[in-house]
Amino acid sequence: MTTVPLLEVRIEAFSYHGDDADVLHDVDVAAAPGTLTAVLGGSGSGKSTLGRLLAGWLSGGNSGQFRGTLHLRPSALRRDPDRHSAPGDSGPLVFHGTPDDPRINPALWSEHVGFVPQDAAALLSTVGSTVAEELAFGLENRGMDRTLMRAEVLRAADSAGLTALLERDPATLSGGELRRLAVACSAITRPGVLVLDEPLGSLDAEGAASVQALVRRLLDSGTAVVVLGQAVDELALSATRWLVLDGGTVTALGTPGELAGSPALLHSGVVLPALADDSPGPRRRTADRHPAPAGPGTENSAPAVLELDRVSFGYPAGKHQTGPGVLGDLSLAVRAGQIVAVTGPNGAGKSTLLRHVNGLLRPLRGAVRIEGKDIAGIPTGRVADRVGLLFQHPRDQLFERTVLREVLFGLDRKSGAAEEAAARAALTAVGLGDQLKAHPHELPASGQRLLALATVLAREPILIALDEPTVGLDRHGLVRLDEALGAAAERGAAVVMVTHEVAYARATAHRVLELRDARLHEV
Repeated sequence: MTTVPLLEVRIEAFSYHGDDADVLHDVDVAAAPGTLTAVLGGSGSGKSTLGRLLAGWLSGGNSGQFRGTLHLRPSALRRDPDRHSAPGDSGPLVFHGTPDDPRINPALWSEHVGFVPQDAAALLSTVGSTVAEELAFGLENRGMDRTLMRAEVLRAADSAGLTALLERDPATLSGGELRRLAVACSAITRPGVLVLDEPLGSLDAEGAASVQALVRRLLDSGTAVVVLGQAVDELALSATRWLVLDGGTVTALGTPGELAGSPALLHSGVVLPALADDSPGPRRRTADRHPAPAGPGTENSAPAVLELDRVSFGYPAGKHQTGPGVLGDLSLAVRAGQIVAVTGPNGAGKSTLLRHVNGLLRPLRGAVRIEGKDIAGIPTGRVADRVGLLFQHPRDQLFERTVLREVLFGLDRKSGAAEEAAARAALTAVGLGDQLKAHPHELPASGQRLLALATVLAREPILIALDEPTVGLDRHGLVRLDEALGAAAERGAAVVMVTHEVAYARATAHRVLELRDARLHEV
């Protein structure tokens, strides 16, 4: 028996205002009750645009020109009729790309179609002072009884592994914790359809397991779930069917068993499970390089570029509820030409550790030395001359009008020809050499991350610090990242990256450490 889809979308074409090229064309998506659909594609394939169309964020002419149909069937949602004010099923909304196209009521649409964008923070209200208040926000807007609302908040927090964080300020959460909160906020209203863009990005193993369990419970209750991703992860492997998106259109459709290893999937740039050493993706650096030993009692002729000497740090009580300290009596030496990866659970303090490397944070005790010199008292801007930092969220360091100007900003502009040559070389190294005039914020998320990396590489710092550099990168982007790190190490730079991708860390770094209980442990 065929189940009537809750949401059907037919995209003949969609383009953003001011852009002649279609971002999406000839795409059909149907979300039926209790099914999980994975839309897989590489960087720039149109996945995030598709998610926004499904969620009603782009339809209606405000953001672009859309030709096609959207058909939401609230009558098929099988929800308590008193819970939501569902519109009647009046048939599909037809868009011709003209000013008289139908308009979607975003508030009403969102009652039935939940959406978590790739930038999870964009979903949050920003008015909730605690995680609990953020979870309650959507329920308050629906006028839910406060006693019932408290019970729902506790249930949602438990399902997303957020119970211990209920009194935390959302602004103090790590990237992974923030993503779990966004998923829980969208799921708490029990929409008929839930669209998740890169839902496992930035998550540690425990966080990923929590999100997967939450999705399974939603599926069991009849919710249709659509996952957008550029990696064949655990959620994708459990999907009912796959759509492969490449160049803005569907190039393959079928079950995971039918499409695994297909030419369309390989061509798309989707990150595949590392089932074999010769599988497409970053090469194993530990197999073809010989890092100098750096452990206690070993001899090493390479100088230490970075030294953390018994560093301790903790946030003020009441602002960051993180216990007695985030870092405790922590020591680390990273030598020229060495790549060191730091892993650990979400909220362990990995980003905090990295911010000590370039002076954005200062230790309460201990010392941070760059090339043997203690950076205490040295202005952060001066430290940045020798230390390049890639933030976890690339938008935090992108503000110029073009890709080329973005990279040039961090260079000395006194001799323009030399600086422009360095900027162009860095952009070519990350695969953006043909997008010099593009606006940074018009790039896909992976392009923004690679652009931020280029701003670091162009200055050739002696120490490169990377915060979750793999998030949002497809297989092609990972190769670019791997090549850039290898080139930096070859010229004598030291590299420290924090990442939740343990497999990538082991395949790329000379040393892998885990930050746990405020200390570093060899993996």
